Amino acid sequence: MSKVFITGASGFIAQHIVKLFIDNGYSVIGTVRSIEKGEALKTNLNVGDRFQYEIVAEISSPDAFDEALAKHSGVKYLLHTASPFFYDSTDPEHDLVIPAINGTKNVLNAIKKFRPEIEKVIITSSDAAIYSSVDEQNPALSFDETSWNNITYEEAIKDPIAAYYGAKSFAEKLAWKFLEDEKPSFKIISVNPVYVFGPQAFESEVKEKLNTSNELIHSLIKLGPNDTFDVDKGGFIDVRDVAKAHLAAVENDNLIGKRLYMTNGHFSTQMMVDILNKNFDNLRGKIPVGKPGTGSEDIKTLAKVSNRTTKKLLGWEFITLDKIVVDTVTQIQKVRSKL
Repeated sequence: MSKVFITGASGFIAQHIVKLFIDNGYSVIGTVRSIEKGEALKTNLNVGDRFQYEIVAEISSPDAFDEALAKHSGVKYLLHTASPFFYDSTDPEHDLVIPAINGTKNVLNAIKKFRPEIEKVIITSSDAAIYSSVDEQNPALSFDETSWNNITYEEAIKDPIAAYYGAKSFAEKLAWKFLEDEKPSFKIISVNPVYVFGPQAFESEVKEKLNTSNELIHSLIKLGPNDTFDVDKGGFIDVRDVAKAHLAAVENDNLIGKRLYMTNGHFSTQMMVDILNKNFDNLRGKIPVGKPGTGSEDIKTLAKVSNRTTKKLLGWEFITLDKIVVDTVTQIQKVRSKL
């Protein structure tokens, strides 16, 4: 039974990753920020000692992962998913940029010091490391797995959105530079998802407010029929595909040194509203309709993207936007019906 060390194990994406690895016979050590988060995840998984957790309250603190990694010998793979993702920050440099940079630096240094037996490190990066928030909105541009967001530090700390895009760029670049400069024994693969939607790994995680991306869907079903909604748009991917990509990165040596750009196309909130009105009788007439069928026009303002290389490497069909929205809202309604 191979041991996997997963940072930020209680996050939305990470919970799916932990569950998938457990289901596939791995033993998982996860870092969480509090005992409460660790115990909740342990209870949800219900697999005894096959899941253990360590407290890392602040990933940006000096040597944050040293003690946790030093305690666990025999770890073969490390997945670094821990990184803040929220936009309601009044100090984006402190809340987003510094933790992403220092967290990545700390975990890579801890591996080098204490766990030379680790063979692969999978970095949960983002499409934010592929393009800037401005370039993403430019239909004259095109991007793929080889593209990089070259935002400067000064640009990144101006506002929370720029800070998130900068944070993910700086952290991923740091990881590849570490590989080049330090020449550690481990190999690196990065997973670069766009907006990650989909059901929670456990029903107990369906809270009053969901994670940042899923709250886009959640907010739509809270609206009245005469309410308006913002036209948000961007790339979409299902959390279950993102988790599968992390498992593939561990199990498939053909992915070593690759960046896996996880997207299955573009969405707009109008597309989501259309899917909701089409598939949920109990919502029809109670939520807005907007301008049905105009979602394809909304996304024409976005940059062109290609992840053909990623899809070929992974070899499975990604989950559609229709299924993402339906599965997410079905889970929400199921939990709400029990209250």
